[in-house]
Amino acid sequence: MTIAIGSDMDAAILKVAVEELQKRGHEVLPFGRLLTAEAPWPKVGMEVAEAVVRGHADQGIVFCWTGTGVSMAANKVKGARAALCWDAPTAAGARQWNDANILAMSLRYTSEEMLKEILNAWFSNATSTEEEDQACIRYLKEMDA
Repeated sequence: MTIAIGSDMDAAILKVAVEELQKRGHEVLPFGRLLTAEAPWPKVGMEVAEAVVRGHADQGIVFCWTGTGVSMAANKVKGARAALCWDAPTAAGARQWNDANILAMSLRYTSEEMLKEILNAWFSNATSTEEEDQACIRYLKEMDA
């Protein structure tokens, strides 16, 4: 799987995330501080989302100090469903019930252990096939039309 990943700031957890994705066999498509010294969070969020929506990446991961800004920016792109996840249960739910395609995390809050738990939950859960969940996802997608 190709994962677009970006951050507006350089941080140790960003490097751990890239290494962890590669260790899991994913191809990493870098954005933001992984490529350049200047990377405003709105630009990072939108560039990662564009890569996912246009099919250049299967999913995306975005980071900023809180995770909030990049998730807001990513969600401005039609077809992006970015979820700010602070823990594994939130990541699992975002994938299952929301068909989230972009994982947003906080550089400040996310420890290495929590990162691995969140990635495990994110990649081991698929979108729910329950009709109620599918109806909600369809409604979101209709809002993009």
